[in-house]
Amino acid sequence: LNAGQLAFPFRRFQIGKVYRGERAQRGRFREFYQADIDVIGDGALDIINDAEMPSIIYRAFTALGLRRFVIRINNRKLLSGLFALMGVETEKAGDVMRIIDKLEKIGREKVAALLVELGLAQDKADALLDLLTCSDRGEDPLQQLDAFASQNEQFDAGLNELRTVASLMAGFGVPETHFKIDLTIARGLDYYTGTVYETHLLDHPEIGSICSGGRYDNLAGYYTDRKLPGVGLSIGLTRLFFVLQDQGYLSPSLLTAPADVLVIPMTEDFAPAVQLATALREAGLRTQIYSENKKFKARLQYADKLGIPFVVFLGEDEINSGKITVKDMASGEQTTASPTMLISGMLQRVAALREGAPIRDKGGE
Repeated sequence: LNAGQLAFPFRRFQIGKVYRGERAQRGRFREFYQADIDVIGDGALDIINDAEMPSIIYRAFTALGLRRFVIRINNRKLLSGLFALMGVETEKAGDVMRIIDKLEKIGREKVAALLVELGLAQDKADALLDLLTCSDRGEDPLQQLDAFASQNEQFDAGLNELRTVASLMAGFGVPETHFKIDLTIARGLDYYTGTVYETHLLDHPEIGSICSGGRYDNLAGYYTDRKLPGVGLSIGLTRLFFVLQDQGYLSPSLLTAPADVLVIPMTEDFAPAVQLATALREAGLRTQIYSENKKFKARLQYADKLGIPFVVFLGEDEINSGKITVKDMASGEQTTASPTMLISGMLQRVAALREGAPIRDKGGE
């Protein structure tokens, strides 16, 4: 491992492609983009990091323009201790956790049946589900959990962590309207050891969780004897934006093209086009050169299909006069002038196109 070269706590983030072996269906893909954020400690990692993660979700989503979402938090230590207090055998705690994680998908009745099938008495299964769903009835989960305090060490540790995380989240600026303690959040992966999160869009419950994660104190133990506890979360970007686009929530005016300008050479000599493209890039405009020998209409269709806002034509007249011709693809307006003058205008227009949130408010619809 490269741990000896890192400064701890080690913070990392990345956005990239990931792969999952599941059945491809609407909104679910085998290959998709995911944003990951993690903090890794050396030997120990303070609980404050568990609280900072939801604040990152809150700020990222509000910056995107998302308004109606809730971050649901829980603690797996608390659940494990609670299961023990309810008479669940230690070796079955993981199975119970995975069953509880299905509550939203299959409903209470089927979850209760699975718990009974696993060996819980019907009254114990009902009591457990009553407690886990107490927030649905408007009850305060922390108050309900206090009745079980001082009976199980693991439960007490989890309850203290959950209370601390909820308190610190408010200090990090996450409003109470955007997070809730939800005792049904378990996460199906066994490597989570403490805090767990799920994030849901209130207007799109059909999407499920769009951002999940939690605390994993022992995950690095698969690769090293060094204790490297961590906490992290992932946002399924492809899934999120697929649904938002399908629902018409993505702003149609926001610039998402791979380039700001497409330079179309109108002569066989590409040298002037290369020179111009270099100047445009140095000025801060993302630029492509169209090098295919196709009809004029096909060249414009290329820019239109990619959403490139400006096309620059460079023919003999422009080369001889030291000017360029720019076509605004949105308005259809065409202007011939010096590169300096037109570059300034394009920069201003591109800056305007990049402003605003990618997700538009449809609250009035």
